[in-house]
Amino acid sequence: MRRDTGSHRSTAVVLAAVAALGAGLLSGCADDGDDGSAGSSGGGDSKGKTVVTVGTYGVMGFKQAGLYDEYTKLHPDIKIEENVIDPASNYYPQLLTHLGSGSGLADIQAVEVGNINEVTTTQADKFVDLSKADGVKKENFLDWKWSQATAKDGKTIGLGTDVGPMAICYRKDLFQQAGLPADRDAVSELWAGDWQKYLDAGKDYAKKAPGGAAFLDSAGGLFNAAVSGSSEVYYDKSGKPIYKDSPAVKKAWKLATDASAAKLSAGLQEFTKPWQQALANGKFATASCPAWMLGQIKEYAGDKYTGKWDVAAAPKPANWGGSFLSVPQAAKNKDEAVKLATWLTAPEQQAKLFEKQASFPSAQAAYDLPQVADAKLPYFNNAPIGKIFSQAAKDSPTQVLGPKDAVIKQNFTDVGLLQVEQQGKSAGEGWKAAIKTNDNALDQ
Repeated sequence: MRRDTGSHRSTAVVLAAVAALGAGLLSGCADDGDDGSAGSSGGGDSKGKTVVTVGTYGVMGFKQAGLYDEYTKLHPDIKIEENVIDPASNYYPQLLTHLGSGSGLADIQAVEVGNINEVTTTQADKFVDLSKADGVKKENFLDWKWSQATAKDGKTIGLGTDVGPMAICYRKDLFQQAGLPADRDAVSELWAGDWQKYLDAGKDYAKKAPGGAAFLDSAGGLFNAAVSGSSEVYYDKSGKPIYKDSPAVKKAWKLATDASAAKLSAGLQEFTKPWQQALANGKFATASCPAWMLGQIKEYAGDKYTGKWDVAAAPKPANWGGSFLSVPQAAKNKDEAVKLATWLTAPEQQAKLFEKQASFPSAQAAYDLPQVADAKLPYFNNAPIGKIFSQAAKDSPTQVLGPKDAVIKQNFTDVGLLQVEQQGKSAGEGWKAAIKTNDNALDQ
């Protein structure tokens, strides 16, 4: 899971939270709850408490932020058990299997944004309509986030936890050495409105690139950031796959391959060991930065780069990533699960999750709360991340999602673009490889 982070936060708390987030995002194997498995309870434990099971992937942070403890103090007759499966690519097939059999399901199941359309369009009858739950208010959530988990008949099967509004993380010191503006407002202005301007800034940077540091980390990261700002990407509004002819995909592909051809990219695959080592060794100056990326950078760049990284606005508003909480109809403790899912995704709890775990809220009603509105990160030169990411989240377009969004995206980046970046294939050859792999995946 890639999620993958106030004036009300002390420096120590901020750094600890971001470090914990970064470590958890890639390890993802820690159990957030007690030693139980999804669906293991028979409705209660030996002490007479009702056991609510939660199935998740990666580190969603509810335990780390103290939300489970807070809820059970408010409801002493409830016990929460969380079963964590990582990565999401392992979690999701198991969820589909359990939905098919109607057994083995947790009372609450997390769903990643890349899978939410398939669940909503093919499995909606197997989930509770959370729009009718007490205390749930549609207007509290970003419109586009709410719509992602809403079926054509109006049934909403998931409540948003977090989103991944886009920014650009950049090395302030490397920009200064290359003769570029380093102030975050001036940097934002360099590429405002157009991803091509971002590459133009990269070409200026490359003229005086310090210490062999590339301008950006990965063509794949740039591709994902660019396509995430368009409404129609891999599917059109009718549900037809359009990845072969999508203007958004073609434009993002050209940006990514142009960056590689101009040697602006370090040629890395994001989230791998070489990428982590490049962060530690200062081998690139910028990275496409959805909110959850901050934890990754802090964790792997390390303390020696404190204050050298900063955060600027992305060329265009975009969202990359996010999750939902859903309650299966087959849940053993369905009523209590609905109450817990509703409470965990309420604006107040999303603000606490952001404050403690840097998971950016999907509830826009949380953006005016001080934990979000006043949020700054000392590691990133005290960048006002609350304001930067709130604006990006509000301005992001409503994306048309399809059942195989996650698969299609991965094939463009981890098949096509990797062949270009790491195997020396041409942009055309990489494109053909990505299209062929996607055609096979979708039986086209």
